[in-house]
Formats: sequence, structure tokens, C-alpha cells
Amino acid sequence: MSNAQFSSLPLSTDMLTNLESLDYKEMTPIQAQSLPIILQGQDIIAKAKTGSGKTAAFGIGILARLNVKQFSIQSLVLCPTRELADQVAKEIRRLARAMHNVKVLTLCGGVPLGPQLGSLEHGAHIIVGTPGRIVDHIEKGSLKLENVKQLVLDEADRMLDMGFTDALKIVLAACPQERQTLLFSATYPDEIKKISAHCQKNPQEVSVESVHSDANIEQHFYELRDGDRKNIAVQQLLAHFKPQSSIVFCNTKIQCQEVCDLLRAQRINALALHGDLEQKERDQVLVRFANRSCSVLIATDVAARGIDIKGLDAVINVELAHDSEVHVHRIGRTGRAGENGLALSLVAPNELGRLNRLEDYLQKPIALESLPQNDGVMDIMPEMVTLCIDGGKKEKVRAGDIIGALTKEAGLAFEKIGKIDINDYSTYVAVHQSIAKQALQHLQDGKIKGRKFRARKL
Repeated sequence: MSNAQFSSLPLSTDMLTNLESLDYKEMTPIQAQSLPIILQGQDIIAKAKTGSGKTAAFGIGILARLNVKQFSIQSLVLCPTRELADQVAKEIRRLARAMHNVKVLTLCGGVPLGPQLGSLEHGAHIIVGTPGRIVDHIEKGSLKLENVKQLVLDEADRMLDMGFTDALKIVLAACPQERQTLLFSATYPDEIKKISAHCQKNPQEVSVESVHSDANIEQHFYELRDGDRKNIAVQQLLAHFKPQSSIVFCNTKIQCQEVCDLLRAQRINALALHGDLEQKERDQVLVRFANRSCSVLIATDVAARGIDIKGLDAVINVELAHDSEVHVHRIGRTGRAGENGLALSLVAPNELGRLNRLEDYLQKPIALESLPQNDGVMDIMPEMVTLCIDGGKKEKVRAGDIIGALTKEAGLAFEKIGKIDINDYSTYVAVHQSIAKQALQHLQDGKIKGRKFRARKL
């Protein structure tokens, strides 16, 4: 079903025109396999990874069956993390541009309940959220799901990994029995089969191989002996390969923090991403890494789920993943869009069983190497700095206002200004190291839209 066109599907002319304007030319394998089934109203279990086009698959399916005139919650999409929920909601809004007045609301934890309660009072057609916060609203009586026609469980395996099984049961009980349930999962453990048996009716199964081939990823596996310290080994790999942007994967949050502390002591700009972070801290870590003002992100698999960082030079595995599929998913974050990638894995004596399983899974032999020797000199300096402005969408701050303040008023070069992320109450601006001081000074002393805002370096 390769080269399948969206025009072969029973979609409205407006939807097809919008898909064309969004540069959706041909369906990806997961879209070609799942959309005909979804549009017929059947339940589905789809095995597909991040980056496969699954969001558009269920997003188009939801919108095609939506009755815009009926102003009630007709679709609910559950995601494991706030980052993924935000990405999904954004994509559904883009897909809905050709339809009038489709209201998509995001309900996630880590932010106050109050504004969400206000938004719910105004109603919505589609809710995208995390299980914990959806349950909060169900129990408060602020979220009514009796009109839900479609329920989507996105990255269902990660929701189970993160301990959301009980929350999922509460959500399922709050939805009507007569509905369409779409289950998407990167892996297919027994728990997924149990959840499916509990919430689906005769689901059709579709599966696509990962779209991230490891053909252009250079992999190295380094043998550690008893007594070798993994944290020191990570430092050696960074010193040898000098990647400008890398994710270091750990299996536990304690290990995450230990590696981060060691690298920071070596004056490497590293940040940790794990489950103990407050939502605001988590957002700031992700913004800094995405806009290249932090060189090394140390993360657990669950914390890194749903993050799509472009231009990643290397992935380092401090420990081999317990599951071979997870290993392939980790390393698939480098070497995207035809670029060459680098994946470096540390292997301790007690991980040889995992290595053998990975060899079988990849269907190719893995050679163990000795750690590269180097002088340990680190010169991985991020090229950008992130500045935070205490004003955002609610104060009508726009990217153009910030660019104007920094280029026209401060006289700084446009090319030195990087990514700008505007949230409800804060804005993050990436600027080149060479202009960071002047940019911060101007934002602190000057005005944006005629108003003074607090600004600081992150």
C-alpha cells in the first residue's frame, strides 16, 4: 500500500485540500493501513512508533467523523506525557483548519486546574490529555464523556509503563460502551492485549516496521569491565566524539542525576530529564535542549517519550535497554532525515544477555570494542543561550514583537536569533552566545509592545 494517495479515501474536498496545503502528499504505511479501517468506524490496534505518521492517522479519522454542529465532547485522546499531548493537539488543530469552529482542548497535569475548569465550561469537541488529569476532571464532575464516540489511546505501552493502568480503567468506565476505540502502541506486551480485551470490540490489527532505519546510524558497543564506572565512560565518549547535541539514556532517574552531576562538574552544559521534575522545570529543560543552548540531555525512556529533537548528533546508552525494540527506538532519534547518526552503547558484564537478545533482534553480529582513550578535554560548548521573558500569549506577545525589539531597536543581527517558544505566561528566546549579554540587557531595559517585562538567562 505504498504510494497510496489521501484522495483514495472517502474524505471531504475541504479536508483533501487542507492536507495538500500541509504537504501531506502520500500516506505513510501506518496511515495507508489504518485509515480505511478507522473511517469505517472499526476498532483498531496499531503497532507504530513516534515519527510514523500515526497522529495524522487518528487525527484525520477523528475529524472525518466529527459533527461540528453538535457542541459536545465527541472524541478523547489520551497521551502519556504533556509534551506528546501538546504535539497531538497542535497536529489535530492543523488538520482541522478546513473545518469551521472545531474546538480542541488540552487537559494535562503540571498546570493549575482553575483555567482548565473555565475552558471546560465553554465546551469542546475534542479533548487531548494525560490520564491523571482527565481522571481529576471526571472525579470533579467537570468533564462529561457521555457523548464520546471515539477514544484514542496513544502510546498505550508507555501509559502502562508509567503506572496509568487504574486511571485508564476509570476513563474507560466514564465513556459510553458504544464507541470506537483506537489503540496505538510502539510495542505490544501482554498488558496491551489485556487492555484491548477490556475496552475494544473485534479490533483490526495493523503493524508497520519502524520508519527509522538504522542504515545511516553508526553503532558502537563498548565493553566495560567489573569496576569500570559508567559515568566516567560517558565523559570519555563525549570527549572523544565531541557531539554538539546528544541524548544520554539511563534506565533510572537516580542514574540520570548522577551522570548529570558528574558532567556539570566537568563544566559540560548538561541537563537531566526525569520524573521528579516539576512541569515548569521540565518545559525549560526541553526548550533549552531543543534550541541548542544545552549540549547534553540525560533522560529516562519514559521522560524522553514524545520528544522529537531535530539534528541530534549522537545517542549514548549508559545501559542497554531491557527491551530490544526500545533500543532501536532510542537510537532512531539520531540520523534522521537522511543525516548520518551516531549511537554509542556501554555494555557491563551483567548485560551480555541483553546484548545477545539485541543481536538476534537486529539479525547481525555485534562486536564489542574498548573505550576510546583521550585526554578527557571537553570543549562541547553550546552555540546558543536561552533567555526567558515573563510574558506570553495572554499578554499578546508575538514572535515578531521580540524580533523587532532585538533587531530594530537593539540593532542585533537577525541571523543570531534562534528558536522562539511562546507559552501562555512566558516566552523563551534562543540567541547566539556572541549577542547573549546585549540581548538580555535590552530585554531587561527596553519594552515589548510598549510594556516592560522581566527577563533572565536560563
